[in-house]
Amino acid sequence: MTGKDRHKEKLKGLYAITDENLITENNFSEAVESALRGGCRIIQYRDKSTDHDKRLQQAARLQSLCMRYQATCIINDDIALAKTVGADGVHLGKDDVSISQARKLLGENSIIGISCYNDLDLAIAAERNKADYVAFGAMFSSPTKPQAKSTSPALIARAKKRLAIPVCAIGGITEDNIRQLVTQQTDMAAVISSLFSSSDIEQTARLLSQYFD
Repeated sequence: MTGKDRHKEKLKGLYAITDENLITENNFSEAVESALRGGCRIIQYRDKSTDHDKRLQQAARLQSLCMRYQATCIINDDIALAKTVGADGVHLGKDDVSISQARKLLGENSIIGISCYNDLDLAIAAERNKADYVAFGAMFSSPTKPQAKSTSPALIARAKKRLAIPVCAIGGITEDNIRQLVTQQTDMAAVISSLFSSSDIEQTARLLSQYFD
């Protein structure tokens, strides 16, 4: 089995993204572990603060928890941080470094995901440049990024017909609408608010994960 094939096996299911506004520093480990216990298969560390020590400590803790639960740890934007903590990979946006630069710094076996917003052509180019997965959204109105470009679940179906790499849907995903994405064959559903603002993170993760069983 090649590295790419192994990545495909990893890149399926509920994909949680941390948010410093929803998770307190004191509650970070508990919140993440609750998501993992509930069945979350991929977690992205996303923190836009400039607190280097906090980011390093939290990313290292996340990597440790992901290893314990056999989940995939992704770091948002920060290649140096991903390399330092030994994360499985990075997720890059349109203003971040190129896929080739990230690959050179992190190595062939690292996972590189790309935000493609509502642009299928961008995803096709990302696959050609050896991205491991692409993400589309916002699928629905998102409290985390209210100004995000919007798209629809139909884009997932179109992407699945054109792409060989896994596809992730993001933006406003809840238990009420996740089925619309799963029926379009999304490989992953990325959630932030509906998971980490929940009063019972583990149970919410379990409810969302079941759609991928």
